[in-house]
Amino acid sequence: MPMSHSTAHDEPRPGPARITVNLAPKAATALDQAVKLTGDSKTDTINRALQVYAYLEKVIQDGGTLFTRSADSHELERLYFV
Repeated sequence: MPMSHSTAHDEPRPGPARITVNLAPKAATALDQAVKLTGDSKTDTINRALQVYAYLEKVIQDGGTLFTRSADSHELERLYFV
């Protein structure tokens, strides 16, 4: 009988999930751009993007604030999700 994987909180990890997604044109362009930038597959890029999004949403839900700074600026810009 195979052992189930668990997280640090002893919750079972779900197995792989196969889904079909219809991307809006902007999202499809963003996916293509991310794939070109990273060299990762579309699947790996989507998996990573969902993990990053979940983390950022958790920061916001917990009362945190997100900022970014471009390479040529010293100014911080606050990020908002709408």
